[in-house]
Amino acid sequence: MNKIKLINKKVDGELISPVLPNDVKNYLIDIDGTICDDIPNEEPERMATANLYPDALKTLNKWYDQGHYITFFTSRIEEHRNVTEKWLQENGFKYHGLLMGKPRGGNYHWVDNHIVRATRFDGKFTDLVRKDTSIEVFKS
Repeated sequence: MNKIKLINKKVDGELISPVLPNDVKNYLIDIDGTICDDIPNEEPERMATANLYPDALKTLNKWYDQGHYITFFTSRIEEHRNVTEKWLQENGFKYHGLLMGKPRGGNYHWVDNHIVRATRFDGKFTDLVRKDTSIEVFKS
């Protein structure tokens, strides 16, 4: 596993949460329906034989090799961690972390004090490109 060095910063003399260098991205990647078949929590045994999306493996491992931070997350619950980790390893994914218990239902709004960029998966993994679009922001 690649170890990434975080940068400690101070604001007004006070230490704040460490951040990644500007050239390192912190990818949070959903599993079900994004890198493989969409497997519901109610049928966790299907994860063992889920079909891999090959372009996801190639793209994510390239990002990992480029030094970016890869964390998978899933709505699957903690008791399904072993089958999930085994599937990721057997299919050759390189990653730094796995977060279980993502809220179910979609329509996610992420509120954070750090920059958040969201990319909706639409059927194929490729390199990312910039596109101007409108977003929702807090009123100033």
